[in-house]
Amino acid sequence: MSFPVPTSASAAVVGSFTEAAFAAHLARVAHLPAWWLDRKKAAYARFAALPMPKRTDEGWRFSNFAALTLDGFSLPEPVKLADVHHTAMGITGAGTLALANHRVVVSEPIAAEFAQKGVIFASLQDALLKHGELVRAHLLTQPSKLGSEKFAALHEAFLEDGAFVYVPKHTEVAVPFGVFHYAANAGTALFPHTLVVAEENAKVTVADFFRSANAGERQFICGGNDLFASHGAQITYVAMQDWSRETLALQFNATIARRDARVLSLNLHAGARQARHESFSQLQAPGAHSEMLALTIAHDTQEFDQRTLQIHQAPNTSSNLLYKNALLDRAKTIFSGLIVVDPDAQKTDAYQSNRNLMLSDDAEAHSLPGLEIQANDVRCTHGATSARIPAEQEFYLQSRGIRKAQADELLVFGFFEEVLGKLENQELHDRLSEIIRAKFKE
Repeated sequence: MSFPVPTSASAAVVGSFTEAAFAAHLARVAHLPAWWLDRKKAAYARFAALPMPKRTDEGWRFSNFAALTLDGFSLPEPVKLADVHHTAMGITGAGTLALANHRVVVSEPIAAEFAQKGVIFASLQDALLKHGELVRAHLLTQPSKLGSEKFAALHEAFLEDGAFVYVPKHTEVAVPFGVFHYAANAGTALFPHTLVVAEENAKVTVADFFRSANAGERQFICGGNDLFASHGAQITYVAMQDWSRETLALQFNATIARRDARVLSLNLHAGARQARHESFSQLQAPGAHSEMLALTIAHDTQEFDQRTLQIHQAPNTSSNLLYKNALLDRAKTIFSGLIVVDPDAQKTDAYQSNRNLMLSDDAEAHSLPGLEIQANDVRCTHGATSARIPAEQEFYLQSRGIRKAQADELLVFGFFEEVLGKLENQELHDRLSEIIRAKFKE
């Protein structure tokens, strides 16, 4: 089997993801629709043609791009549910789906009341086979714009399975869907994806959990998610990333909000050796609102690289970005965000803030907020801060018998609560808090 791959594509550019590896992947998904396979072939050609990031690329400024490698990885092997130690984390929701190495290991059907209303909750492969046109209209329709075009193409080429949530118009699902993505075995390369579609005046909450089956395994993750909110729809999306400390992880988010739609996305970054997260939000019609939230707790020499883009394409739209990072040891975070206001997007109200809490003298935080305004009647602001915990606060807690580590944990929770408090669902709030708390005990 051959593809239109440039003959100049070197081994360094494709690494383990050779033409032979792609052919093996295509054989695994050969039962899926032809249009999807054609898109994958085109994506592989783009991946092979694009160069790896360079030091001079603005989109990778301050990143440890030298640690990026595509060598030493292989397509995931089948594993069993028992191999991944799955726990639903107390999420009692509308439905649960767990995938391990791209294979469905848990699939709890949605409640009958939601199924009767036309709600769909399925693996992405099932959705491609049963709801192909619906998936085709929304899956990976937005181009990568934040520097990872090569990796976005790799994701599309090797994407094997994931989750699909569809809520028809005027339907509300009051409890969350839970999706669990597990990576198992050293050297595994995984390409998880979640697609959420909320039609007119629909409302839904989806929680994605990302975990390695075992600590210490080196893995490569290249994931993505699409959030589509039609007119008046409301989506709450929560992602909890806790890959193993040896993992290289990239994740791409694309959000579309139509007239009077509201989308809240909250990403918790806790795992991985080096993780890059790109979030691209488009406000396409009047009244649209996007709430972009993130919390990062960085230990040891972890690196978290966050790139965001808020594009206002219509008048009377709003967005609010708040990214908070807590850094310990020699950890490093990078934030680069841009608000773009198109010429017709008058009365835009946009805000962007990156705040870093430094718990170590050796930690490193870079903040690069930016504005690109092409309209003259807008309110757009941005800001970034990096600061140590005030000495008097630490002293106050320690003077009451609280050890420094516990004092730091309490103060970090106080710092994070501004973001956690935006979640309406108490279970999700508590699960995120548990993950954060566990990080202080590692």
